[in-house]
Amino acid sequence: MKSNHVDYIFLFSVIILSFFGLIMVYSASNVVALEKYHDSLYFFKRQALFLGFSFIIMILIIKINISKLEKYVTVIFFFCLILLLIVLIPGIGVVRGGARSWINIFGFSIQPSEFMKIGLTLLYAKYLKDNYAELKSFKKFIMIFSIAIIIFLIIMLQPDFGTALVIVLSALILIFITGVPIKYYAIILGIGLLGIIVLIISAPYRIERIMAFINPWSDPLGSGFQGIQSLFAITPGGLLGHGFNNSIQKHFFLPEPQNDFIFAIILEELGLIGGIIVLFLYFLIIYRGIKISIGSNNNFLKFTGLGIVISLATQVIINVSVVIGLLPVTGITLPLFSYGGSSLLLTITSLSIILSISKDYNHQ
Repeated sequence: MKSNHVDYIFLFSVIILSFFGLIMVYSASNVVALEKYHDSLYFFKRQALFLGFSFIIMILIIKINISKLEKYVTVIFFFCLILLLIVLIPGIGVVRGGARSWINIFGFSIQPSEFMKIGLTLLYAKYLKDNYAELKSFKKFIMIFSIAIIIFLIIMLQPDFGTALVIVLSALILIFITGVPIKYYAIILGIGLLGIIVLIISAPYRIERIMAFINPWSDPLGSGFQGIQSLFAITPGGLLGHGFNNSIQKHFFLPEPQNDFIFAIILEELGLIGGIIVLFLYFLIIYRGIKISIGSNNNFLKFTGLGIVISLATQVIINVSVVIGLLPVTGITLPLFSYGGSSLLLTITSLSIILSISKDYNHQ
């Protein structure tokens, strides 16, 4: 049954997390921003600008008939692919932290791999809708999954293992829920483990990250530094934390605290309670997103919504696990919180698609 209005629980959860994230970007970054740019609001203002633009995009997406998006899937995917290839060209792609993952446009940096998350999700949704009955064929399974592998390899040329990992895992999970035989996954798992071993061996810094995960104190000032400083932020936070803007670790102990490890700053300043609130809001978004997607009568929108939710959930789980020391450092951001205009814009754009889908089901 059409409701003609969006899912308000989903909408308010996204809005609250977005503004909460903006506030935490300020708290986590003001010390570094003042030292590096002589402006404590430097990161905050840029993030606020992208947040404002993201909300404008959200309003536009909610108002349109989102089912028409299916007509433009191929165009959107190849646009994202072109951006992904352009970033590899020296002189165009911007190198940061050893990775060529950004393109500068009018003084702002965009990250094409973030665009590919939604581009590939839309392509998969279209393919799964058109070939749903044939996916039990191993040939069809390999055909669709190979696209994710190609994108994975292109992103690894930057290299950006974190984003590439999220894309592949999200693709596997989305295909899995369509009922593909589990035996196919045993084959992919074997190939995947072999590939991961090759990737680890081919880049010494990945071996260092694995060793740092196993025993960070073996190199506390090198490969284990970030993980140790994250735990130093979390542990003293206790139940209620030190209070907003009172982080100690953001004072040049935890590198780039406004990025991948912003959840550590949340736990340090707002304690376990603050962390639980953040995770609960993510849970609401994921739960309502699944319910909205499954409730759609349009299979393209159903798979699109599920793909978006899966990608978000995968990213949140990996990021939080890294911050609390359950996984090695991967360089994966926390959606709606970590500083980065491309990530924020594309995350809210993706969630806006689910909001538009929610107009066409009976809210319960």
